[in-house]
Formats: sequence, structure tokens, C-alpha cells
Amino acid sequence: MTGAVPELPSGLVVQQSFPRPRPTTNPYLVMLRDAVGAVPGVEVRTFSWKGALLGRYDVFHVHWPEILVSGRSPLKALLRQALTVALVAKLAATRTPIVRTEHNLELPSGISRRERVLLRWIERRTTLWVRLNDETPEHPDALGALIPHGHYVDWFSRWPWPARETGRVSYFGFIRRYKGVDGLVRAFRGVRGDDRRLHAAGKPSTPELAKGLEELAADDPRVSLDLRFLDDEALIDTVRRAELVVLPYREMHNSGGVLTALSLGRPVLVPANEVNARLADEVGADWVRQYSDELGSGDVERALEAASRLSEDARPDLSARDWDRAGEAHVAAYRRAIAAVRGRASGSGRRARS
Repeated sequence: MTGAVPELPSGLVVQQSFPRPRPTTNPYLVMLRDAVGAVPGVEVRTFSWKGALLGRYDVFHVHWPEILVSGRSPLKALLRQALTVALVAKLAATRTPIVRTEHNLELPSGISRRERVLLRWIERRTTLWVRLNDETPEHPDALGALIPHGHYVDWFSRWPWPARETGRVSYFGFIRRYKGVDGLVRAFRGVRGDDRRLHAAGKPSTPELAKGLEELAADDPRVSLDLRFLDDEALIDTVRRAELVVLPYREMHNSGGVLTALSLGRPVLVPANEVNARLADEVGADWVRQYSDELGSGDVERALEAASRLSEDARPDLSARDWDRAGEAHVAAYRRAIAAVRGRASGSGRRARS
């Protein structure tokens, strides 16, 4: 590049890819908006197509880009895909960097070829990738920033927290095939003791999945199901009344569910992998129990026994995940991305592809 490199803006306008939060919005996004917006000189805008296409801003931060290119009908999907093409073209023309938080490692399954092409295009145009943990691979052709997923302690502090019930196991969250809730019900049916109970709460992704769980739970009176979307109060009740939370995902990389349980002071039983091993090292093995291969009844029994030894007022150390740190780290990442796109050196990081 030749000529003078323009100075970075003293103020910073960040366009997020999510709309104005609603009651069902992931709290992570709300807390990110607030944490970034609390940094002096930074303005955060939530998403609308008009604002994204016509507005002026310094950086575009995308989380789940598949939301941009999908729709409830083929016509709506096609319209959004056309708008996405216009948006990415605008970002290129105005030298506005894309910053992407890598919540998932793979593209969603079951998407169309057109959606896949557009998502790969957005990936190639991404200047900086935000990784939520050390096990997420870096992108050699782009900048990167490691910013741990923030906790939810402050978010949930506005509601009362019920006490735990001895022997109670809970699952919470959306119920999808890969989350393994059917395997949890099967494993729990082999858990010994009439005083042990399992409560699985969350909205299934399909009626068939709901029916299958109801059939699995039908002949064990210790198992209860609440197959609906959980608002914050219902979620807190589900987690806090448990002695142990089990999240038996068949695939687990970045799980806000684990941090939700820990933020509410409840230990978790999760699949053994490097991400969960690092989290156990961070907050303590008493709080993050792991199992190998398929979840079994013995895994649940041993984790329950360990959980019973934690005092009711015990809390894991989540100080490394304070949102003040996360907000400042995101702003620093935004500025690195802007500098890279404008041709300025950005510390020791690699030049991004633009």
C-alpha cells in the first residue's frame, strides 16, 4: 500500500451482528454489548439490515453468521442472502474489518449450497477471529485474539437463588440430538437409590425428540421432564435446585451451559476433552467432573457423591472471566483489526487477508 496511513479513530463505532436483545436473547450477547459499550469512547450498535447497509461504523462483529443467510421460507432466505452479499461488498468497499467470534468449529449441518458458499466467503473476508478457549485452532491467514467466555454471575444475581435438593440431577438448555439428553435418561435409570432424581428441562428441537424422551422417562418415576423454553427464572430454579448438573453433549467445544451452571454455583459433569480439562484446572476439579466414552450410571453416581461434599455456599473461581476484562479485550481486538485493514502494523500479529 502506498500513501499515508489514516489514523485510527479516537472514538469507535462497533456494529454487532445481533439485533436489539429480547427476553430470549443469549445473555452472552447482552453482556458483551454492555461490556464493550462501557469502554470510554466506544459506541455499540445492534443489528438491523438498514443500519448495517447504510450506517457508518468502524468494525463489524459477527457471531453466528448463518443467521444472516437463513430464513423461515425459501423466499425470505433468498432475500437475506442477497442482502448479505450487499453487506459484505459494502464492508470491502469501505475497508471495514469483520471480526468473528468462533463459537462453533464447523459450519451448521443441513444448510444449502448457497448458504455454505456465502458463509465461506464471510470466513475469507474475516480480519480477526476471537477464540473463546485455547483449544480453538488459530487461522494462519488472519489475526486472532483469545478472549475467554465471560461468566453469568452478575446476570443471574437479580433473581433469588433456591437451595439445592439432595440427590437431584438436572439438565437444562435446548434439547438437540447432539446434546445427548436421551443418553442421560438411560444412564440415570441405572442410578441406584429412590432418593435420586433427574430433571431435564428445555425445548426439544423436534416433536420426535420430545416423544422419544417422554417414552424413555415413562417407566421411571424419578425422572421428570419440562419440555419448554426456559426463561431466566425457570433456568435458575432448574440449576440451583440440583446437586449436580449433567451436560452430556456428544460434541462440546464452547459451552455457555457449563459456565451458566458454574456461575450459579453448581458443579457439572461433562465429557472429557481438552477444553473441559483446562476449565477444570482453572476453576477446580471439584466443579468440573469429566467422564470418558459413553455416559454411564456409575459416572453419575460418582459425580453426585463428589457434589454432595461441596458446601451450599461454595463458589468456583470465575475471576478470569470478568466482563470488564472481556470488554477491554474486545475493543483492543477491534482496533487491531482496523489497523490491519488500513495497512498499519498491529503489534506482533500477522497481517490479515483483506
